[in-house]
Amino acid sequence: MRDQISAALNEAVQADNRNRACMLRLIQTAINDRDVAARADGRDPISEAEIGTMLMKMIHQREASAAEYEASGRLSEAEDEREEIGIIQDLLPRQLDENDTRRACAQVIEEVDAGGLRDVGRCMNALKQKFPGQMDFGRASGIVKGMLR
Repeated sequence: MRDQISAALNEAVQADNRNRACMLRLIQTAINDRDVAARADGRDPISEAEIGTMLMKMIHQREASAAEYEASGRLSEAEDEREEIGIIQDLLPRQLDENDTRRACAQVIEEVDAGGLRDVGRCMNALKQKFPGQMDFGRASGIVKGMLR
């Protein structure tokens, strides 16, 4: 994913797409900051899964900001946030739709032999390992809880 981000940044710079290049630099800086923090703690640089989680968090932050901008009538700022969301989504693997997410949740529940709500954590850990960056894990958690009731 790091190589993909670097290649996308080079393309954006060559195409003189300033907004995209700026967003990609922001992402690279966030990754580097987390790598430095990990090294300071004696850990390896962050994994691809952690990068995916970071990107998903960035999307959620921008969605919240866009909603606030729209509510206050600042439509151009909301559009800017949505453009940034699109740039981030281009870097992520294909996201599972609702039906695929439900199937994945059911499959993991069966694989870990979950019997009740006490097993939600095990199911979520398995989902995060099998589908890093491919689904909204907050929504998946609700689905798993609903299936285990």
